[in-house]
Amino acid sequence: MSGVAGSDPCVWAESHDSRKGVQREVDSEKEACHVTSHYLWSMSEECLDDVAMVFHNGPEVTYRDLQERTKKVVLILQGLGLKKGDVVSAQLPNWEEFAYINLACCTLGFVFNPIIPIYRGKELNFILADAGTKLLFIPDEYRSMGYVDMVKELAPKIESLEHVVVLRSEDASKLDGIFKSYELLVQGVDQSSEFSIPESPDADHVKLLMYTSGTTGTPKGVLHSHRTMATVVNNIVNFRKIDEFDVYYMPSPVTHITGYSACEMIVRTPLNKTVIQDKWNKSDAVDFILKTGATFTVGATPFLVEILDECRRRKETLPTLKSFACGGASVPPELIRSVSDVLENCQAFRVYGSTEVPLVSQGLTSRSELERAATTDGCIYNYDVKVIDENGDDVTAGERDGEFLVKGPGMLLGYTSLEQTEKAFDASGYFHTGDIGHVSSNDDIVITDRMKDIIIRGGENISAKEVEDVLHEHENIREAAVVSQPNERLGEGVCAFIIPVSDVALTLEEVNQYLRQKGLANQKQLENMIIVDSFERTASGKIRKDILRNITWKK
Repeated sequence: MSGVAGSDPCVWAESHDSRKGVQREVDSEKEACHVTSHYLWSMSEECLDDVAMVFHNGPEVTYRDLQERTKKVVLILQGLGLKKGDVVSAQLPNWEEFAYINLACCTLGFVFNPIIPIYRGKELNFILADAGTKLLFIPDEYRSMGYVDMVKELAPKIESLEHVVVLRSEDASKLDGIFKSYELLVQGVDQSSEFSIPESPDADHVKLLMYTSGTTGTPKGVLHSHRTMATVVNNIVNFRKIDEFDVYYMPSPVTHITGYSACEMIVRTPLNKTVIQDKWNKSDAVDFILKTGATFTVGATPFLVEILDECRRRKETLPTLKSFACGGASVPPELIRSVSDVLENCQAFRVYGSTEVPLVSQGLTSRSELERAATTDGCIYNYDVKVIDENGDDVTAGERDGEFLVKGPGMLLGYTSLEQTEKAFDASGYFHTGDIGHVSSNDDIVITDRMKDIIIRGGENISAKEVEDVLHEHENIREAAVVSQPNERLGEGVCAFIIPVSDVALTLEEVNQYLRQKGLANQKQLENMIIVDSFERTASGKIRKDILRNITWKK
């Protein structure tokens, strides 16, 4: 056991919480307000018949539906003998059941572990074992993938796993042993059973266990409490001034920190609707935004690129959409600038955060701040940020680039691995992000690179992002990813993987000439260019640069 499995998550959090110096509220009357399910069960009668969620290929769900369906899941989980602190995993698509399971786990004080649906045997085996999962929710099939067969092969290896609940199974008769049908369990709930709302868990208990979908290395198990996740959602609501007239559109997987925040927001902002797209398709996305009157969204760069493409094709302006917070993958400045030319009322902006420190910056709110939106990653909100050099010394704001360290009430408690936790924090409780950049005079974050994304050519650091930003301005380049490649004399050289626009033929000489015209130094010229049709990505939209490096370094 490397993390929360087999122990009280509150005990784990108290002994391993590395957020030294983070201010916490101590007013006991406010504690329940940090627990999402508190809002669900204390909702006033006049709100219950309002629509809370709309699913693209599913139903409209009212707050009354949320209560009644969550209540059934609570009774199911109690009937299966789970106790406070147990880990419940869910490897599900953007289906309505995810919302009920999340709220039920919150109600009962379980540790909820969403797992990205694209993960297969190796990743899933690691996560379930590391988390110490007691119960796993899976679909029967999704996108031609058979989850039951996959989990049947893994289950004997996971000592903690006692129950696997299968959703939307067409043949429940094939489920036996620890495998059970979700629908049959729901049907079996005694409607006459008395339901008493359990006492809310402590705000500092571990609520969420989410594994990073990073581009390198083994996934890390990130631990958040009820309090930290409440802060994450409240930061969005307060900064963006979300009210009952807003409609939150979510195309990201609900098993990713971005999509998960939408499921948390539904009961924290009564009468504000959340609309969720089950699988990505740019035409469906535009139709769904128009149908629901969506007003704001947070999504990865590819979503914004494809929505703009579709709107240009249709000559559609999406008049209700006011803001698009863009992140996850590198966001070219030209992409942000182009939004106001296509979408009638929308301000797009870059935001910065991660699973560990969700939304350190919140972007910008005014369409008049277009250049700030395009060239920075937004203003810092409810986090302390400092920049350090390679020696660990503080760098004066705006002086030069260094590594970002952040601390705030929305940051992780730690990782499931104590060793990883100790490495991630400095002595004052600041989290090492691994991102390089500076803080502007306006208190905006400016990310210039990842520590692992720097190309060291002849002893000189080259920013892959800087080269990518210039390549994205080329009229015949749709998307570019820059990585290192071996150079016998200089150690590393610059290689670009490029998706061209349409069937345009690009040559290395032509692209390097363009880079020179744009003022890039000779050492930043491409030594190699590889044309590709698409990129493999993480669930958050980040390009899998580890795969590209394996190609250039022939690993």
